[in-house]
Amino acid sequence: MYAIIEESGSQRRVAQGDSIYIDLLEQGQAKPGSSITFDRVLLVGEPGGKATVGTPYVKGASVTAEIVEPVVKGDKIVIYKHRPKKTYRVKQGHRQRYTQVKITGIKA
Repeated sequence: MYAIIEESGSQRRVAQGDSIYIDLLEQGQAKPGSSITFDRVLLVGEPGGKATVGTPYVKGASVTAEIVEPVVKGDKIVIYKHRPKKTYRVKQGHRQRYTQVKITGIKA
């Protein structure tokens, strides 16, 4: 069974046992092993079978997940600004922080 959930303005396809990165929860103070629920389920289906599509959400469907790692840093992004012939060069880096969760169940 799989589901498409809406999380932080984006849509993700998840199945039981998947490990995904979501936006940082509770400023990184979330407890590993605690459970969270995603209520905004857009679609629930079986591989090769029928799917239930919501309008916009599937009524009564939810996806539960367990927090594996409260803070995970993403890849470093380098922002480089430069104006030719003006002696203006600025280099800045950024690493987004995420929370890693493992999908434990999908309820249709």
